[in-house]
Order: sequence, then structure tokens, then C-alpha cells
Amino acid sequence: MTTRRTFMKGLAGAGVALPIMRENAFGQIFKANTIAGDRPALAVAEDEQYWALIQRAFDCDRTMINLNNGGISPTPSHVLEQLIRDQRFVNELPVEHMWRVLEPRMESTRRDLAREFGCDIEEMAVVRNASEANEIMIFGIDLKRGDEVLTTNQNYGRMINSWQQRERREGIVLKQISFKVPPPSDEYIVEQFRKAITPRTKVIEVTHITNLSGQIMPVRDIVRMARPLGIEVFVDGAHAFNHFPFKRDDLEVDYYGTSLHKWTLAPIGTGFLYVRKEKIPKLWSLMGSGEGNVANIRKYEEIGTHPQANFNAVSAALAFSRGIGADRKIARLRYLRDRWANRLLAASDRVKVLTPLGPDKSGAICMFSVDGIDSVKLGGWLMANYRIVNTPIVHPEFQGIRITPNVYTSIDEIDIFSEAVLKAIQKGIA
Repeated sequence: MTTRRTFMKGLAGAGVALPIMRENAFGQIFKANTIAGDRPALAVAEDEQYWALIQRAFDCDRTMINLNNGGISPTPSHVLEQLIRDQRFVNELPVEHMWRVLEPRMESTRRDLAREFGCDIEEMAVVRNASEANEIMIFGIDLKRGDEVLTTNQNYGRMINSWQQRERREGIVLKQISFKVPPPSDEYIVEQFRKAITPRTKVIEVTHITNLSGQIMPVRDIVRMARPLGIEVFVDGAHAFNHFPFKRDDLEVDYYGTSLHKWTLAPIGTGFLYVRKEKIPKLWSLMGSGEGNVANIRKYEEIGTHPQANFNAVSAALAFSRGIGADRKIARLRYLRDRWANRLLAASDRVKVLTPLGPDKSGAICMFSVDGIDSVKLGGWLMANYRIVNTPIVHPEFQGIRITPNVYTSIDEIDIFSEAVLKAIQKGIA
């Protein structure tokens, strides 16, 4: 039987930085866990009584149906309250309160993130977002003119732009491989990388989950292929961390960057960069750092004055996610995905789902298209007529609409979306 005392003790024992938070901030989580009991995650995934309590932890605008949680997600209300409280505290006497009181507390955030990812605390840098983490990798590695970098043409555009800037400035060579959507197998994806490798290949950059279709990439297999060849593998995990369960050793990675304002539900402007300890000295920081910090993971955090309150609130967000549980979380996200995707597939053969719906190849992010309806126009129609926030995707090789619910998304919202798409199929959007 779960009691409030044992629940809070369990969170503290897991390494969550509870001293900076009020116990009643977890009220909804505690009530939800008494409902869930010891049932398996798949059984809880469709228990609306449980998830209604989770939904109450968020102050969301329910006049809109937000199905674009791939970019930024709202943070639970109690996490936002901590952020605001710390910002007010800083504002009382910034030079003392931020640097002498709040900044040292970031070591607790570093500890919590390192434990969640499964790495040494001295391998975890707290940064502002995945783009910053990835650009530290991209601009931090030494490359010579003619050295080649492999990525895919489905990588995040900002990362492609960053590599292309190095192309123009330094004469390196960026090669973008293509793969089918959805791909036939993990082995097929690995083979597309393998075929593009040459003796000049120095780096492979791969997304853990593509931001377009939500495909989970076979990161460990790519690392195992590249490492014996002396090729560094940079992993853009912007959409993966705290989306579904994994640890560093499951991937065998040396470098990993992510945002925390997506699936960790932390405040906007938070992320982390993991670099394996022996790799730190050879990866330059994005901004200047002293010679004494060459082997220190904190050199990647040297950005000047920054909003420390954002970073400190990450521990509160981690505690909330841990209170739900990683297995319950991904089970719910896949349940919501399958509810709309399978309904649309069953209703019309004009619907194409471009994301694999298997148990381990994708999560909440899923893309679909409708034959005969322009995806951009359909996305605009859904927004204008039903206030459904969605993400039309136009890629040179495919197009569709990306749909991304989160733990606060209700079944009613999913069903309204499905019914709207079916209406568009039956009656058109003209």
C-alpha cells in the first residue's frame, strides 16, 4: 500500500532534490499513484481516473487542443511556481542571491540529471537546450579541410545549418544520407550510414528520434559500427530523453545532447550535454573557458550571466516525471498515439501513417497524411476550425502532419482531433 510518507521517501531515495520543494507539490501524483497501485503500465495507460489527476497538475489553456508537444511542452504548475519564486528571490538582491545562493544549487540538478541518464556527475553539463548542446559538439570537435561528416537529410535544420557553416568556413564535407519513411528495419538504417562511410569520415551525427516523423533511430547499432573505425558519433536526443526509458549504457554513447523543456517538462531554456569523461579534453567549449578547465565538464556552461532559476527547477520537473514513472509515461503516450492513428487507418484507406506503430520504434510523435488533401492546408483547417495545434511537415521526400500529445492530453482532445480529420476526409476542407 502506497502512503504519502513512503511515496515521498521513495522519491528522496531515488536522488530527487526534495529539500527545495514543498511536499504538497506532489499532491496530484500521490493521489494518482494510489489509483494505479501495482498494476502494470499498460493497464494504467487507459485508466482515465489516473490520468485526470496528472492533467490537473498543469495549468493548460483548454480552449486550444495542443498536439504539438514536440517543440516545447508546458511545465507542471508547481515547477513553474518554484521558478517564479526563485526569480523573485534573485531580483531582491541579484549579485548575492543568484551567484551565492542559487548557482551552487545547480550541483543538485547536475546530480539528478546524471543519475537519470546513468552517467558520472562529472560528465553532465547543464545547458539551455538541445541546439546549444549539439552545437558545442559540432563546433567543438577539431576537423581538417576535406574531413567528412555524415548525417541524414531528416536531421534538425539548425544542426544541418551548423555543419554547413563549417563547410563554408573550413572546407569540411557534409554528407546527408536519405532513408525511407517509415524505414523497413533498423538494419536498413544502419546500412545507409555504412554505405556512405569513406576513409575521410570523422563524425556521424544522428538524431535519437527524428523531429519529423518520430522514428526512433538505432543509436547503439550505429555507435557499434562507427567506433571500431575511429568515427565519433554525436547523438541529438532532443526528443528522446524522458520520452521513453533508456540509460547511457543502453546506447553506449560518448556524446549526447537534449532539451529538458520537452519530455522532462522542465522550464523553457533548459537542456543537458553529456560527454564521456575521457572525451572532454578534446572537445572545445562553445564559449571561451580557462586552461584549467580543459578536462572539466563545467567549461560547457560558461555562457556568462544566465537565469539560474530555470536550471534549478529541473530537479522539480525530474521528480514529477519520476513520480509518474517512465514505463507508465511511455505506455500512456503510445496509447494516445495508437488511439487516433488506428482509428484513422481503420476509417479510411486514404490515411497513411508514416511512423511505425510498433512497441519500440516510436513514441508520442507520429506523422500522418491523407491522400488528396494538402497537409499544410489541412493543418491550417484544423487550427482555424477546431483550434487544434498541429505541425505540418513538408520534406523533399515526404509530407504530412506531425501529431504529438503529452501526459496532460485528454482522451476527449484526441477524439475531437480524430473526428475533425474524418470530417475533412468525408466532406473536404474547401
